[in-house]
Amino acid sequence: MPLTAVFFDIGETLVDETEPWGRWADWVGVPRHTFSAALGAVVARATGPPDGSRVMPFLNRIVELVRPDIDLDALLRERGHAEAGFTVDDLYPDALETLVAVRELGYRVGIAGNQPPLADGVIRASGLPHEWLLISAIEKVQKPDPAFFSRITEVSGLPASEIIYVGDRVDNDVVPAHQAGMVPVHVRRGPWGTLQADWPGAECAALRVNTLRELPARLSELSLS
Repeated sequence: MPLTAVFFDIGETLVDETEPWGRWADWVGVPRHTFSAALGAVVARATGPPDGSRVMPFLNRIVELVRPDIDLDALLRERGHAEAGFTVDDLYPDALETLVAVRELGYRVGIAGNQPPLADGVIRASGLPHEWLLISAIEKVQKPDPAFFSRITEVSGLPASEIIYVGDRVDNDVVPAHQAGMVPVHVRRGPWGTLQADWPGAECAALRVNTLRELPARLSELSLS
């Protein structure tokens, strides 16, 4: 079957999470470079949080390293919100141009990732072209649960074999997309994309890119494979 749709993960695929993570560092009162180092250490030694979410389990582990003296849950309740989200300004510079280029090549475009409910509004206001948008907190299912990828096929009405799924994580994106029968593309950027590049399962990626900007010109490689 021909490849007809490209679905994009959100965090570290479309969105640069450097500033959102930096805001967490500011919030808990540690230097950003210290927080970043702790994030890298947590990612490197874990295969992924049990529930597959991007932020909260990792945040708990990071805070345990850098601020073991604070009660994160109490701080979250005091601040009145559970997660610091991203804004339109946090989009990678190549996100918009890539989605536009992919659509101009004739592919249908979707966005699907593990994110809190507020991400839905940010993506819709971003100007990123897309036909479908799946936010895990709204769908009530998270990667790497196979049901998340089943939702992509249900919402799009397309068989898995016609869908390319682009993401930065081997454990949450590449492996489960492959197991679902989709064609995975690994983006090697951000903490997960970099540190997981050589993890078992990375070989499941049908294509590996360092930036989204590379993707449109290389999609033809997938149709030939």
